[in-house]
Amino acid sequence: MLSVAPRHMYITGMLLFCTLLSLAHSAQTQFNWNIDDVSSSSTGLKLQNGFERVYIQPYGENGIRIRSSLLRDPTGTEPSALLDPPLEGPGGRAGLSFDTLVPFQGSGSLQNGNIVASITLGVISFFRASTAENGSQVLDLLTSEYTDDKTLTARFYRQDFRANSFAAEFSFSSDPTEQFYGVGQQACCNDNTVNKKGQVVDLLNFNSQNTLPIYMSNKGYLQIFNMPSQGRIEFTPYRTRYVADQATVVDYYITTADPGDYDTLQKQYTSVTGRQPTPPDFILGYQQSKLRYWNQSQVLDVAQMFHDEKVNVSLIVVDFFAWKFQGDWSFDPEFFPDPARMAAQVKALTGAEMMVSLWPSVEDLSVNYLSLQQQGLLATTRDGTGITDSFAGVYTRLIDSTNPAAREFLWKRLNNSYFSNGIHNFWIDQADGGSLGEAFVNNGQSIASLPYARPFTQYFLGTQEGYGKMYPWLHQQAIDELFSNLSSSSTVHTGASTSCEHMSLTRSTFLGGQRFCSYMWSGDTQSRFDVLLQQVTAGVNVGASGISSWTLDIGGFSGLDIDSPSGQELFVKWLSMGVFLPYMRVHGDRTCNITSPSTPPFANDCPNEPWAYGADNFEIIKGYIALRYQLKPYVSRLFAMLQESGKTIVRGLFFDFSNDPKVVSGTAVNDPSIVHQYMFGPRLLVSPNGVEGAATKEVYLPLLNKGLLAQNFTWTHWWSNKSFGRGGTTVNVSAPLDQIPVFYLGSKEDILSGNV
Repeated sequence: MLSVAPRHMYITGMLLFCTLLSLAHSAQTQFNWNIDDVSSSSTGLKLQNGFERVYIQPYGENGIRIRSSLLRDPTGTEPSALLDPPLEGPGGRAGLSFDTLVPFQGSGSLQNGNIVASITLGVISFFRASTAENGSQVLDLLTSEYTDDKTLTARFYRQDFRANSFAAEFSFSSDPTEQFYGVGQQACCNDNTVNKKGQVVDLLNFNSQNTLPIYMSNKGYLQIFNMPSQGRIEFTPYRTRYVADQATVVDYYITTADPGDYDTLQKQYTSVTGRQPTPPDFILGYQQSKLRYWNQSQVLDVAQMFHDEKVNVSLIVVDFFAWKFQGDWSFDPEFFPDPARMAAQVKALTGAEMMVSLWPSVEDLSVNYLSLQQQGLLATTRDGTGITDSFAGVYTRLIDSTNPAAREFLWKRLNNSYFSNGIHNFWIDQADGGSLGEAFVNNGQSIASLPYARPFTQYFLGTQEGYGKMYPWLHQQAIDELFSNLSSSSTVHTGASTSCEHMSLTRSTFLGGQRFCSYMWSGDTQSRFDVLLQQVTAGVNVGASGISSWTLDIGGFSGLDIDSPSGQELFVKWLSMGVFLPYMRVHGDRTCNITSPSTPPFANDCPNEPWAYGADNFEIIKGYIALRYQLKPYVSRLFAMLQESGKTIVRGLFFDFSNDPKVVSGTAVNDPSIVHQYMFGPRLLVSPNGVEGAATKEVYLPLLNKGLLAQNFTWTHWWSNKSFGRGGTTVNVSAPLDQIPVFYLGSKEDILSGNV
């Protein structure tokens, strides 16, 4: 039954609103308030505010979804990363249902589990509900829409009257001491932070940057903006503002848990966006890649060497330009005459699977160009040409992965060229959206005046401004559609699958990208010691954004000289960290003293295999690879927990040790002694050695919480098995190349058997 909020609720609500506003602006981060008229059975509220419609509905466990639009109601069919229905909790398949209509001067409230949304004078506030000792309900303010007499309204729109779209700015209250974690990946741009407070984060994708509109607060809530729009998030002292360049609906979701309980926030978030299916066993081993193996003989020679040297390898990768023309999505037969034989021989020699690179770019000479153009399966541009890039001296267009027919064209071509020939894993490179994610280059000349991602790109779904951040996500879906059509993984991209037979690797994704049989890497990073440490914060931020299926280029992508002592040291130190990541993946464009004969474009004959870094280092590298295979039961268990509950794998120290004042204060100011360490699952603390020439390392061991102390855990050094007690102290440990600083909790035998 539809009801309209009565007038007496307005008076009560007015008093509540004034109290909230006063407290929010006096920087008090928490307070308690009793509300008697909170509906815990409502199907939803609708706020009617002139031309604006705002729908507030329960969604998932302890979550609320809000959708706002101008002039017309949302359709409910807008592109979305949310599962409908969620894996757990209420909501979904409810469309835009509501049972209470709230006029602008009315008030209303809705409760779902322990989260409450309250409307007063058109302003929405969010609370965490708990029960006091006397049985009354206590509400702690999480955040509210931010407004006062001197600012724009909390929900601000710039209407484009030529279309149904608008730009939007939504503001929320914050405390100066509040910490925010997540917002995806900023592996570029010298970002070395875990706490994003004080930053402006651009929501743009390009090489090494894949920012996402998601963040967790140390006040105990997680908020996402379910919108693939370009824009930005501003984390200022008293206000957090989300800006969308183009939208038809502002769609966001908020969920809550006790402060410090980040695992519950991740569980609830992944219940509405999907959970990572467990990857196939082979991909958890050692992955060998470089720029690039440019012919079939090189691939087989490398496989033979792994066999002869008795070094385990689980995946061998063929990088870009193994094709004749961009957009062929097939091997150039001049250099790869028999892909099926190649894959079979690699498997016979090493047991390894293969992966091949694919780009979204299409040039006019491609065998697929005319078909794609005639069927309207290429993205276009506002000038009508469709040209988004120039790469390798030719102008290129993008396949439009937002078009279901284009995705089908792509996966069928991949099946004919690769999958049917025994190559079942795909590297989705350069598919960041809007362009190839690189500076615009023609015949070696950079045209810096053309920015990327280029906003003039037009898709089947809409514009780059409005939908561009979903472009890589839909590329991932295209590969999952291949898997689901050609294997038993028939429900992968719906979020219902729990395991994968094959995998894709991607440089960019969007909210919910974790539900695909796919993993992400940090892009083309520089080979430097400081970048090695920066990768720690990148991995922690991605994990806090709900994506644990993550890796990097061991050694960095560019600038590593394999013949220099410095380059060799950097590689070994980077590889030692790679042992303790979700995926152990070597890749890079190396330099060396080899003078190669004439080679095809982008070919590089410098080796990047374990034996390429000197005899002494080879022994160390073999030891680390062997350790990775010893740890596979533990890594498999981490992925099982990720699938079961969304439990993050690469964990900033704040995840597990919010009881430790040094962790809290160090994370707040992004102290390197705190943010350059991480937990690899619940039992291993990893502190990479990112200083050239350093053979010792100071490591902060966090103070163990009550739950860990109850299990009689202590910090124990992995290599010496020396116990360092219950933490809360900094220790100096030996850190030669063959001993990355790692400490464990509990029994090493339990870790190696995956019994955690």
